[in-house]
Amino acid sequence: MKIAIASGKGGTGKTLVATNLFYVLQKQNYKLTLVDCDAEEPNDLIFYKGNKIKSNLVVQKVPVIDITKCKFCGRCREYCNYNAIILLQNARIINVVEDLCHGCGACMVACKFGAISEKEIVIGEVTQIEISENASIFEAKMEVGVNSPVPTIKAAIKEAGNEGIIILDSPPGSSCPFVQTVAAADYVILVTEPTPFGLSDLKQTVDALNSMKKPFGVVINKAGLGDNEIYDFLNEKHIPLLMEIPFNKDIAHYYSNGDLFIKNNSKMEKDFFYMFNLIFDKYGNSNN
Repeated sequence: MKIAIASGKGGTGKTLVATNLFYVLQKQNYKLTLVDCDAEEPNDLIFYKGNKIKSNLVVQKVPVIDITKCKFCGRCREYCNYNAIILLQNARIINVVEDLCHGCGACMVACKFGAISEKEIVIGEVTQIEISENASIFEAKMEVGVNSPVPTIKAAIKEAGNEGIIILDSPPGSSCPFVQTVAAADYVILVTEPTPFGLSDLKQTVDALNSMKKPFGVVINKAGLGDNEIYDFLNEKHIPLLMEIPFNKDIAHYYSNGDLFIKNNSKMEKDFFYMFNLIFDKYGNSNN
């Protein structure tokens, strides 16, 4: 089973939930994988130490234009949906903006003169860290300056495979990186906070998941802070409240020191495991 941990905004506690759930299931000796899909700023490995198993580069093909064959007709530029080709026809200048290129190959299809070939550039890296005999973390990390983390996220999810329980620590927000991550999930845990910003971004994420027909529930982090509007929204929309994590300075202290608060909180450990069982019993595969 794949479970994505997502949020409409940053700072709600998405990684807090993902890393602590990983710890709880690791203690239960599940075959377990945590994939850090926040390729722009991965940080799950702050909380875990292990042995590096492998590291694979993520590459993308970008066009190379041979100006000796190019007729400067502009077809390649017209086919490019990402405005990655600059053409000055009168000056007979044509260039590829590699940072904007998505490697779709449309320009090669467009060119009738064989003027376009391809080369590979490195856009990211996927690293596997073994935490224990049955538990691993895959970290997706994009190169600085790359336009989109999506190809690196896809590569990390693919490398993680399909065995056992796979936790996908999603990027924040509800744009393409989030969609790419939750698309692979059997269930999505949305982490939010009881504040106006938390509610606003939760609504956007809920709309996105409904359009994708993905089952989901909500964890409220920093419970006791803010107002009750988020609870009213969950009741109105009949969205399951999976768990509450209290607003507690001790939790913040452990987190800021790169430690897992659940190691010292047996009640919350039971709550995490109870939440997982609720999800797994309904949406999981008993063969795991």
